[in-house]
Parts: sequence; C-alpha cells; structure tokens
Amino acid sequence: MTTDTPARLLTLLSLLQTPREWPGGELADRLGVSRRTVRRDIDRLRELGYPVQATMGADGGYRLVAGKAMPPLVLDDEEAVAIAVGLRAGAGHAVEGVDEASVRALAKLEQVLPARLRHRVTTLQAATTPLTSGDGPSIAPETLTVMASTVAGRERLRFAYRAGDGTESRRVTEPYRLVSTGRRWYLVAYDLDRDDWRTFRVDRVSEPFATGARFAPRELPTGDAAEYLRRSMQRRGDSYDIEVEFDAPAEVVAARLPQWLGAPEAVPGGTSCVLRATVSDSVEWMAVRLAMLGLEFRVREPAELVERVRDLGARLGRAAGGG
Repeated sequence: MTTDTPARLLTLLSLLQTPREWPGGELADRLGVSRRTVRRDIDRLRELGYPVQATMGADGGYRLVAGKAMPPLVLDDEEAVAIAVGLRAGAGHAVEGVDEASVRALAKLEQVLPARLRHRVTTLQAATTPLTSGDGPSIAPETLTVMASTVAGRERLRFAYRAGDGTESRRVTEPYRLVSTGRRWYLVAYDLDRDDWRTFRVDRVSEPFATGARFAPRELPTGDAAEYLRRSMQRRGDSYDIEVEFDAPAEVVAARLPQWLGAPEAVPGGTSCVLRATVSDSVEWMAVRLAMLGLEFRVREPAELVERVRDLGARLGRAAGGG
C-alpha cells in the first residue's frame, strides 16, 4: 500500500496521463489503496488544477481531459508548443534518440493540451518545411501516439496493414512495444487472429484505433522487443550481419555511431575496434552511413557491402577529380 500521499498522487497523475479511462477499482488496485482514497486523491488533483473527468456507473471511471488552461506542469504555453512540435517532427521519421518513451511523452502532452495550443502545434507544423528530412519513410505522428497510448494502457489495437507484397489485411493486436531501428518504426505485438507474435512496419499501418478492450500482457518469447525484432527480420531475410574494423578507439567510434547499431568491441593491444551488428538498411545506404562517420574503416563482411563501399569510394574520387 502506498502511504506516501505526494508519491501516490504523482503515480495517480502518471496513470491518468495515459489517454484512456481508468475504472476506480483498477486505480485502487494499482495504488494499493481503497476506492475512497482514490476519490480523495482525485479531488486533490482537481484542486491543483488538473481537469479530471469522472463517469458514473457501478465502476465509475476517471480520465484526464483537456481543460481551459494548461494544468500546472513545469511548462509554459510556448514550451509546451515547442516540445510538441519537436516531438511530432521527430516522430514522423525514426530519428535517432526519438524512441518509444519520447512518443509516449508526446501522447501524454497532446492529451492535456488545450484546444488553442493543439491548434497552434498543428498550424506551425503544417506551415514549416525542414531543409532536410529523415532517411526513412514518413509516418503521421498521430499514428505513433495512438500506438504508444495502447502500449502504455495495455489496450487492444485495431488497424489496417499493407504487407511488403501489397496484400492488405485488418489486424487486432495486443501491442507490446514500439521499436525504432534508426530509419523505421516497428510495432511488436501479439496478433489475435493468427494467435502468435508479429512485427509490423508502422509506415505500412493505417487507421489505427484503440478499441478500449484491456488485456493482461503476455510474455514475449525473447523477453526483449528489440531482440525479437532482430530475429524476426533475420527469419524474413530483411536483415544481414556486418563486421567493420575502425582505426580508432572504441569509445570514439561509439560516440559517432547511432545507438541502434550497438557498441564496437576494442581490439586487444591496439587502438582499433570492431563493430559487429545486424542491420536492415539497404547495402547502399549502409555504405553511405559508414562513410559519413568521418573515420578510417575497413569492411570485413559481407562481400556485397565491401563492393558497395569500393564503388562509393571510386565514385567520390571521380567527383573530386572533376571527371
């Protein structure tokens, strides 16, 4: 039982900021208190300015809704708009550092933004065009926020899906995690119609809908969503293994590598290191990605990547030499 009232209020607020309705009994179970205590805590949050809406019924529920003003977060209007615009822009592509936690933050922030601020966010994003864009397919931020909300709220998700061969289907899933590979977003979920775990490319998802049906989380076979995605891509032939040696210390290389590529291993007795990773990017793009690191390197495997790096080097050499 949570006896520390401030800590309990923060936990309650965190639960309510998930875009869903929470039955009073479920909140009481999560907090380890009585329903009467939950009602008192809801009243305290309202006194602090948080717009908590209650529904009537045998098992009345609570939902945090948009109010007439921003609730007392440590953000002013301008900061809230800036964060929402930045997270939306980053979520549209699988940008390095914008992971599932950031998307959940966007979902929570937009859930409580007053209408006037949501309008400003949408208007500002529509009126601006970035000089550069992500190198992966673009995704509507709303798609990611709906998915992140169902992951956090343990709520079944329904959506339309287009497979790589163009086949279209409707899926009902129990979403587990969103995973970014640096260029693409993937959803790891339990597919109820196929009675098995599946991975879905988010840029092929349309019409995502939170059904409102709750579920008890299942145990993922690998225990880790990123590892499950890696194995899934290997089975489908969507990925390949690379081995690259760098003429630089491991810590220097790690500081320049995208996190999704993993950490390089130092070569004993030397100042070089070796990166071994499983990637899903095209061989052409991986050659460019390695060249952009600004480090001396040698590709050991696979042979196709060796050839692409050689071709890229020759092409750049010709370009620098004026033909």
